Amino acid sequence: MRIKDYLEIDFPLFFASLILTVFGILFIYSSGVTSTGAVVSSEYTKQIIWAVGGLVTALIITLLNYKRVYDFSLYIYIIILLLLIYTCVFGRMVSGSRSWIGMGRWLGIGNFSIQPSEFAKISTILFLARYLDSTKHSRNELIRFALASIIVLAPMFVIMLQPDLGTALVFIPILLVMTYIGGIEMRYVSFLGGLVALTSILTLLPLWQEIILRGDYPVFMILMNYRFILVSVVVFGLIGATSYIGYTRYRKKYFYWICYFAAMLGLSFAGSYFSHKVLKEYQMMRLIVFLDPNVDPRGSGWHIIQSMTAIGSGGLVGKGFLQGTQSHYRFLPTQSTDFIFSIYTEEWGFFGGIFVMALFLLICLRLIRLMKITSDTFGAYIAAGLSAMYAFHFLINTGMAMGIMPITGIPLLFMSYGGSALVSAMIGIGLAMSIHIRRFDR
Repeated sequence: MRIKDYLEIDFPLFFASLILTVFGILFIYSSGVTSTGAVVSSEYTKQIIWAVGGLVTALIITLLNYKRVYDFSLYIYIIILLLLIYTCVFGRMVSGSRSWIGMGRWLGIGNFSIQPSEFAKISTILFLARYLDSTKHSRNELIRFALASIIVLAPMFVIMLQPDLGTALVFIPILLVMTYIGGIEMRYVSFLGGLVALTSILTLLPLWQEIILRGDYPVFMILMNYRFILVSVVVFGLIGATSYIGYTRYRKKYFYWICYFAAMLGLSFAGSYFSHKVLKEYQMMRLIVFLDPNVDPRGSGWHIIQSMTAIGSGGLVGKGFLQGTQSHYRFLPTQSTDFIFSIYTEEWGFFGGIFVMALFLLICLRLIRLMKITSDTFGAYIAAGLSAMYAFHFLINTGMAMGIMPITGIPLLFMSYGGSALVSAMIGIGLAMSIHIRRFDR
């Protein structure tokens, strides 16, 4: 790499991620301070180490030609997938999820662990980008979309089994955005989006009527009945198959759309039943309680109530650094991870929150711009996947903190405590800067 190439680094993207990382270290430190001023956590020191390691990793990746990853993306994907399976069986259990591999005993460095699911997002983006690039001239859009979905759903399924619902959800916008940018017809992308939305609704309706409506409505409770689900799947399957045969014989559009929506409904019923079996009770409560936190104010609703209190008490300019009360009096649970944004806005207020939003918006806009200007479709697809990942993490985490999104345990990238999430986010920045430097290469 030539010296003048260093001037081609996307400095707005780099500094936006660096500033967010510094903010994260500051408020992870703040989360470990008590009301008496005592520092009771050393998480911030670990975060500094991970930040330095992530920064060095990002710069190394920037210097390397990202196109070399093309041939190795399948092997990276398979290795990470195998790690996910290993983690699902032998991983450490933390907060109800078996998502971590303990490395400290092997390396002799104490209680150190990695979360392979964070790196699975990057490996999936790379392999999916390669697949979309290699099949961009394919005429069979349905097969192309189906195989792209399998690439994404394989790690997502294993992560769901851990179970880690929050991380698994991140794969959905990655798939939707990358396949859309990859030129796959909108009807297929819309099918998946509708399937996810309908499955979520069918999953939550029984719990919604029981907890929010406080009633017993058979029309909702039947959605948890195995026989009803089985009959529904069979019926919609027969309707779909019959409609497909009609479409192949007569080429009438209405046959196609009947098959389209029958398949969506049948798969949604099956997906909702699977969700009820896989998701834990506390996860289901987290998904529903954001509609009314007061239905469980000392349980699942406690997180949202305390987070909203912290954000609201910050006002326009905040209480000042290390002056927050919700975190220092330990009212806010998991405050250095899931609710780091709550601590931040309590101490730096509305304007501070707007600044963080602006930084994430800048990162996403730079990635969208990169996606448009790069001459290499492989690089464009990577940029599309990264933008979906960063945007989804930000929207869900901050929405969760403000009480307008369910609590799913998704960290705020760059800011939340956690080495795996921070390093994987930095790897994404390194890939983006590598693409930016070589955006005009053929």
